[in-house]
Amino acid sequence: MNKMQQLQDKIAEAKKGGGEHRIASQHKKGKLTARERLEILLDEDSFEEIGMMVTHRSTDFGMEKEQYLGDGVVTGYGKINGRLVYVFSQDFTVFGGSLSETHAEKICKVMDLAMENGAPLIGLNDSGGARIQEGVVSLGGYADIFYRNTRASGVIPQLSAIMGPCAGGAVYSPAITDFILMVENTSYMFVTGPNVVKTVTHEEVSSEELGGADTHASKSGVTHFACANELECINDMKKLLSYMPQNCEEDAPSYAYTPGDEIRHRLNHLIPENPNTPYDMKEVISEICDAESFLEVHKDYAENIVVGFARIAGRSIGVVANQPAALAGVLDINSSKKGARFVRFCDAFNIPLLVLVDVPGFLPGTDQEWNGIISNGAKLLYAFSEATVPKITVITRKAYGGAYDVMNSKHIGADLNFAFPNSEIAVMGSKGAVEIIFKKEIDAAENPQAKLDEKVAEYTDKFANPYGAAARGFIDEVVIPAQIRRKLIRGFEMLKHKVVSMPRKKHGNIPL
Repeated sequence: MNKMQQLQDKIAEAKKGGGEHRIASQHKKGKLTARERLEILLDEDSFEEIGMMVTHRSTDFGMEKEQYLGDGVVTGYGKINGRLVYVFSQDFTVFGGSLSETHAEKICKVMDLAMENGAPLIGLNDSGGARIQEGVVSLGGYADIFYRNTRASGVIPQLSAIMGPCAGGAVYSPAITDFILMVENTSYMFVTGPNVVKTVTHEEVSSEELGGADTHASKSGVTHFACANELECINDMKKLLSYMPQNCEEDAPSYAYTPGDEIRHRLNHLIPENPNTPYDMKEVISEICDAESFLEVHKDYAENIVVGFARIAGRSIGVVANQPAALAGVLDINSSKKGARFVRFCDAFNIPLLVLVDVPGFLPGTDQEWNGIISNGAKLLYAFSEATVPKITVITRKAYGGAYDVMNSKHIGADLNFAFPNSEIAVMGSKGAVEIIFKKEIDAAENPQAKLDEKVAEYTDKFANPYGAAARGFIDEVVIPAQIRRKLIRGFEMLKHKVVSMPRKKHGNIPL
């Protein structure tokens, strides 16, 4: 056979994966193939494949009779919006995308290249798990990947899209990466599947209920995005990457920005004067940031805190904001973990932080205390204290108690702290404070309710405002809401060359 023809035949064979029948089965489930996903993800004609001719080495259980070029994973590099990325895409049509020794070696090779060349790594996961026929070498392959995920953490962005099953040991590689995206109704993640759960705990649960996209987006917080279909998932991933740098040594790309009217009068009316009236903090974010630039992360999990990426004057920022429309914006276990994780990502990749504060404190109750609100709340405190990127805080209304400290206060390293005129910075709300301070006086009064109202008005006038904090320099400026966007543009511009020297150490010990 002509050598050139032999090569063309092998390339064609590799591109067929597990064959037409299995590709049709994949499509019938509403799923794309490994190669189709890469065609959508990467810029046209930018993909360069590595390891197309790799085959497995197993000879047990008749495996030597069934060989597929590529061994169930497509690996290589390409570009997204002109920027280099490294990719692997598991092929469910070949042995159910199961991970073998050589399959793992291919993934490890592109992971090593990503680290050495300082570019993001993207994994498109669609796998039945370890290839049972290979035994411990398959398990070892997983561990080789986990080790590289850990080494790459904080060095290059790592994104995982779950496009099908992801079970057992396979879940731990995505769990170490920075962001996970799942597809509704066709992808799931769990350590032990429904059958094992039924055997051990006698619970009846479906794969979707146990580890589907909606479950992990709202209950566990394992996934950051639940997408309606694979196309939406891939497009969300491309959008997400646009806010990130290539690696920890670079800055995120800036986009062209034409200065215009930076005074946003609507902000003067968004926040209710009554401190107990809820409002949607996302509306405030939209007014402050560049038009349609806010990309929310973890939207359906711990909704009492909002995190996500946005742009101010064309530059990427990370936004962390209390949400008064959910649980009055209190901090609790889940919101603390959600916020801390996001803050640490932004800090690792030089993305400045904007913190919007309207927090009445930490959520009280036995459930919170017994499940570790102390150590979990400390995660958010630690993350803000540790972060060395530019950090600007805006107190929009309430900043009470320890939550004032935790939400990027001046005391834990914020660079600029602003407050709106109606903001309240105090140990607690006026009524609660008065009931403690003046308890005896109120009880002894001829009209206790009138005395309580009098003392609340007195306390509110003295403490429930931003001026005491401003007098001590804890607030840099009290700002009319309409003017805050202009202040932030100038503030982040002033801070863009910020340098902080940290104490010498191997690493800190965040309260995990």
